[in-house]
Amino acid sequence: MAGSPMRKVALRNLAAHKVRLALTLLSVVLGTAFIAGSFVFTDTLQRTFNGIFANEAAGVDVRVSPKERQAQGIPNNVVDELGKYPGVRTAAPSVNGPLVLLDPTGKKAVQTGGAPTFGQSYLPPGKAVAKPDKFVQGVPPARPGEIGLNTGGAEQAGLRVGDRTKLLVPSQPDPIDVTLTGIYEVPSDTGGLIGVLFDDTQARKLFTDGAHVAYVDLAADGVPADELRDELAAALPNYKVQNGDQVRADLKKEISNALNFINYFLLAFGAIALIVGTFIIYNTFSMIVAQRLRELALLRAVGASRRQVGRSVVAEAFVIGLIGSVIGLAGGVGLAFGLSAVLNAFDLGLPTGSMTVLPRTILVGLLVGLAVTMVSAYAPARRASRIPPVQAMREEFASAGESLRRRTVIGAVLAVLGVGLVVVGAKSAGGTAAITVGVGALALIFAVLLAGPALSRQVVAWLGVLVRPFGPIGRMARNNAVRNPRRTAATAFALTLGLMLVSAIGMLGASAKASVGVLVDKGVRADYVLAGPQLLGVPFGAADAVRTSVPGVADVIGIRAASVKIGDDQVLAGSADGPLDGVLNYDIVRGSNTLGDRDVHVSDAEAADRGWHVGDQVAVTSFDGKKIPLTVTGVYKKTPLLGSLVISRSVYEDVVPLNFRTDYLVLITAKPGANIPQMRTDLEKATEQFVVVQVQDREQFKGAQGRQINTLLAILYGLLALAVVIAILGIVNTLALSVVERRREIGMLRAVGMRRAQVRRSIYLESMLIAVFGALVGTGLGLGLGVGFLRTLRDLGLDQIAIPWSQLVLVLIGSAVVGVLAALWPAVRAARTPPLAAIADL
Repeated sequence: MAGSPMRKVALRNLAAHKVRLALTLLSVVLGTAFIAGSFVFTDTLQRTFNGIFANEAAGVDVRVSPKERQAQGIPNNVVDELGKYPGVRTAAPSVNGPLVLLDPTGKKAVQTGGAPTFGQSYLPPGKAVAKPDKFVQGVPPARPGEIGLNTGGAEQAGLRVGDRTKLLVPSQPDPIDVTLTGIYEVPSDTGGLIGVLFDDTQARKLFTDGAHVAYVDLAADGVPADELRDELAAALPNYKVQNGDQVRADLKKEISNALNFINYFLLAFGAIALIVGTFIIYNTFSMIVAQRLRELALLRAVGASRRQVGRSVVAEAFVIGLIGSVIGLAGGVGLAFGLSAVLNAFDLGLPTGSMTVLPRTILVGLLVGLAVTMVSAYAPARRASRIPPVQAMREEFASAGESLRRRTVIGAVLAVLGVGLVVVGAKSAGGTAAITVGVGALALIFAVLLAGPALSRQVVAWLGVLVRPFGPIGRMARNNAVRNPRRTAATAFALTLGLMLVSAIGMLGASAKASVGVLVDKGVRADYVLAGPQLLGVPFGAADAVRTSVPGVADVIGIRAASVKIGDDQVLAGSADGPLDGVLNYDIVRGSNTLGDRDVHVSDAEAADRGWHVGDQVAVTSFDGKKIPLTVTGVYKKTPLLGSLVISRSVYEDVVPLNFRTDYLVLITAKPGANIPQMRTDLEKATEQFVVVQVQDREQFKGAQGRQINTLLAILYGLLALAVVIAILGIVNTLALSVVERRREIGMLRAVGMRRAQVRRSIYLESMLIAVFGALVGTGLGLGLGVGFLRTLRDLGLDQIAIPWSQLVLVLIGSAVVGVLAALWPAVRAARTPPLAAIADL
């Protein structure tokens, strides 16, 4: 029962300071909401995908497929043998591949963001292993030139049964004319996916080499599925043999892995928000305890023990953490709903479903919110319980004069360690180097946290030049910021962390754009580039159309990509349908520029890693396990446009299945004296039928790559905005509390003639100095860490380091503005302090 009065004291203290309670709660709510929202969002997607894949491979007892995704497939003779295998009732070959559906006008592609568009063969009930999709309108395709569409695809395209349209298939030279004969229904929401059904004959012509199919589904006849699977696995050791449950499990695993990336991404930013919120809560409780020392000392004097005093502060933290976590959980559901709505507004093709809130989400949200708040309150509570009552009654703020020496020394040691790790990591590249830089970054963050108070005294004193024009009011603002360096550093730290990330990410974006710019300027000779969607590329027919119909063209070279194996390593290889030196700065440093059918050119970096030399006999392996012996005839200076190897067209066709073949770029140069502007018009006319193909000059090509980078950065900045918002609220919170802390001081100033406007101005300027201090430290950290991380990524083509100076200047100016805006309410509150009541306040 002894603790009951102290609990009442804690609860009444919370009720008496509603504004302070609301501000502290908000920091917990935002951080918890971000964590809970990320779980709810990914759990909802996971459950929806699980519902979709529950209907996949329906009726499939055994599936025989290649061991590697990019393999040619299952040979037709193996398909025939499987159809005759004892215990097999039906063998249903699957033929599929990517395509682009055009609207009825043939002038516009039907695109649904991130959802795929694919074609596959339609098998009638007698040849299928499962119940066919239900056609709600019309009939299935029965001959070449006929297609079926899912209901979502038909709605997106605005097509009805009987309508004619066109399709683009990357491996085909021309668009394909088709007629919609039927619309079928899928069992669950597929999130914008477009499925086009062909009759088997046309599907094989479009998506196979005539000798293979993608995979084969089998229905057993009087034999248990597992028994049939085991028999076939033994008979076909070169193929993957699975039962239906294993097929569905693999599909779910792929989606789960993809969602895990999103989840980790969101949780990382949720952790940042919580870290920022943690320091705001810690700072808040530190100031609350400092302001309540006399009250707590009085409790000690009337008989409360140290443990009871400490518990009263922790009890307040528990209440705040519990309420904030509960509200944060509700906010997390709203955040997940909003995130889903935003992604759907951008037409990313995600499936939709009711929000999923698992018990794990509730448990994690509550535990994280409570743990953060309780840990933040522990140190202030411990300090409050250890201060002797008489001393606390005599000194208004017992902690203000504590020495900063120990924490400054530790911070300096961590800073030296952090800088050393960043420098060491930046000297090499790869994952280990990035981890080294990351550990160094963590050390630097803790260094700023510990040495921040001592640093703030020096930096804020230097920043006093900014407020010198305001005369005595400016000096007062500077002195207030310097006088309590702990409060200044703790207030600025939240903004420091947010702007450190903003600066580092801004530097990453600027450097990526600069690297692309240098790559294009120095590496590309072409006057024009044909580009297509990232996952589709440029249909082969586009390059042929340019060659045959555009006058003044000198070179039209399609660039393709292939993945091959060297030993156990997967290596990216480039291939071209003509000589590269006309369209690229293809620098052969050793050997010959000649590339025969069974020759290979190797980048200088790859040659050095593998010890290859001109004239060496080497071998690459296709994903079907086919070994292809090659002769190294040249070593070229590495360029990201070509990968580590350059192979001939014949080798490309040997290792890349038909339905994976496409040009990812087509480079075009003009003959001397050709009319370059007119050529653009001719190129656009020649490729008009290939609706998704874009004609770009070099500057436009760089701009397109830059826009992709901007899209990624926009998502990152949107997530970082949460941390910055919490940081701003932290400044508001701390300033409001500091007004309470300085109530008597402000009352005295008002009593000796200081006007309300001057009080407000001093608070504005103090807040501005704190914000600019935080921004300077955060920007400096961000730039240093940005350089370190970029150096570890140089093998990926990010070999340029660019600093976005204009962005940094805007950040510093914005921070000053934020400081003033954050001080509006605390300043008004300070100005309204009654002088006599403040002086008499005990």
